[in-house]
Amino acid sequence: MIYPLVRELAAAGAPIRVPVAVTCRVLKIARQPYYRWLDEPVTAAEWIEAHRANALFDAHRDDPEFGYRFLVDEAREQGQQMVDRTAWRICSTNRWWSVFGKRKPYGKARKPGAPAHDDLVERAFTAAAPNQLWLTDITEHWTDEGKLYLCAVKDVWSNRIVGYSIDSRMKSRLAVAALDSAVTRRRIDARTGAGDVAGCILHSDRGSQFRSRALQRALTRHSMAGSMGQVGSAADNAAMESFFSLLQKNVLNRRRWKTRQQLRLAIVTWIERTYHRRRRQTGLGRLTPIEFETIMTSPASQAA
Repeated sequence: MIYPLVRELAAAGAPIRVPVAVTCRVLKIARQPYYRWLDEPVTAAEWIEAHRANALFDAHRDDPEFGYRFLVDEAREQGQQMVDRTAWRICSTNRWWSVFGKRKPYGKARKPGAPAHDDLVERAFTAAAPNQLWLTDITEHWTDEGKLYLCAVKDVWSNRIVGYSIDSRMKSRLAVAALDSAVTRRRIDARTGAGDVAGCILHSDRGSQFRSRALQRALTRHSMAGSMGQVGSAADNAAMESFFSLLQKNVLNRRRWKTRQQLRLAIVTWIERTYHRRRRQTGLGRLTPIEFETIMTSPASQAA
């Protein structure tokens, strides 16, 4: 803006004081708009637009895959109401494009996407102790109110679902919440005898939620390592797919779900009551995940 320059030149303490009229005449601008700006440097409209832009930028930073229609939904949840056209104008002005929505430039100007982790598992779904290898994935199911998404984290050692998150939106925070819940549960669950998750491998597919910056920051915060299978290869995460297959048969496809809350309650009940405590598994010596962890934990660890 030129107006701050006009104000600085007309200030009493300026080395060379230039009257407002002279500066405006030289710069070929009208004085009336300048005086209006002087009375109100930041208008109410500019203040509102700045808050809207902040909300859109926060959503874009967390999920760069989202286009402006998804970003405006996130901004509205944060209390910044605006129409889609306004969100498009702000995003377009600031060049906040979806990483999938714009054709990437070629040559030297081309920027690489978020790097994927190497496959540290290579379909060897075994672990000798808790918190060595965790698997994670996301599944979805329809209700009359819309889709419901579940992100679950399984410890390969006992096949226990150590953490999960359920939401109506499939965003990066869904995966982050599932990981955080798994870390919290392992740290406070004395039956495992191991609360330290440092060095644990989190294996997933290459979905955008697992490649997001938010999840990478969470892995770094917990001192964990990331691992990813190949694109389009379900076998690279087969042990997690088997759990979702059980969930599909035992809960999701059993009936029509009217509300998300009904389905949410059914999922949590099946995981905590049936899968963890009643369903015996051959790979665990015909024990349930909870029984396996209790028996395989040393007495000293249980006392701790």
